[in-house]
Amino acid sequence: MSSFVISTSSFDTVNNPAIQHLLQHGFQVITNPHKRKLTEDEIIALLSSGATGLIAGIEPLTERVFQAAPNLKVISRCGTGMDSVDLAAAKSRGIHVLNTPEAPAQAVAELTLGYILSLLRQINPIDRAVRNGEWPRTQGRLFAAQTVGVIGLGHIGRRVARLCQAFEVTVVAHDPYASQIPDGVSMLPLEQLLASADIITLHTPYSADMHHLLDTKAFAAMKPETIVINAARGGLVDENALLAALQSGKVSAAALDVFEQEPYHGPLLECGNVILTSHVGSLARESRQRMEIEAAENLLQGLIKSGLVNNG
Repeated sequence: MSSFVISTSSFDTVNNPAIQHLLQHGFQVITNPHKRKLTEDEIIALLSSGATGLIAGIEPLTERVFQAAPNLKVISRCGTGMDSVDLAAAKSRGIHVLNTPEAPAQAVAELTLGYILSLLRQINPIDRAVRNGEWPRTQGRLFAAQTVGVIGLGHIGRRVARLCQAFEVTVVAHDPYASQIPDGVSMLPLEQLLASADIITLHTPYSADMHHLLDTKAFAAMKPETIVINAARGGLVDENALLAALQSGKVSAAALDVFEQEPYHGPLLECGNVILTSHVGSLARESRQRMEIEAAENLLQGLIKSGLVNNG
């Protein structure tokens, strides 16, 4: 029996037309029993049954994984980032790789705005203080008075820029590969953006060249009391350098949804001026449903093109 793997920690197979189509055509679905990000060995084990297709999360899809899965023909990422996939190795083995770049964009952009507003007005610490019997009169900062620097103007970054503009915020951006630039957004070299933005938010893909894009040198170049947001990929930020910048006051606050090692157990847990979330950027109900439907449709179409499913 033909099979395909869904490696994401959760996935609604019942209300997904493409998944039901595959099941009706004799495919067996193998799901993630661990309900978390898989290790290399764990995804190899799931694919070992001879699966021809994979709806992928963010587990490492390496040459070693492909060697252990010779029947694999289609990888459909349920999400945007492709940095977890060895694309060269996949191409050399004739594996078709697809993703869903548009589906999660609004959800991640809205989460980014939530971080910014919460940090500027210090909503979380005020909430904690009130619950502890205090009544603080904390003075926050006005969003409209800030300059936001968006690094990466892809599907998500462009949405973040437009949402910020709705608050009458000045938006600058850095992206040497940008094909679409929203009206009113000024493009700057990275060094100039770091030196001029009050809030810096990352929305760029991860690659080896982008590892620790925000490092000790980058933090030193920022304005005092900069706010840093990362809802893109963990490897973009040197977490130890961020901790030092927070402790020195160079960075006044930060919000991270992604980390180099997940789940995260590092020293930023002890920082009261940091919002930490568990890689939930795309987990708005409507966006998640769209991601899953698009990922499954990509898988189905890929299997049809590979001749493994009849188009009927």
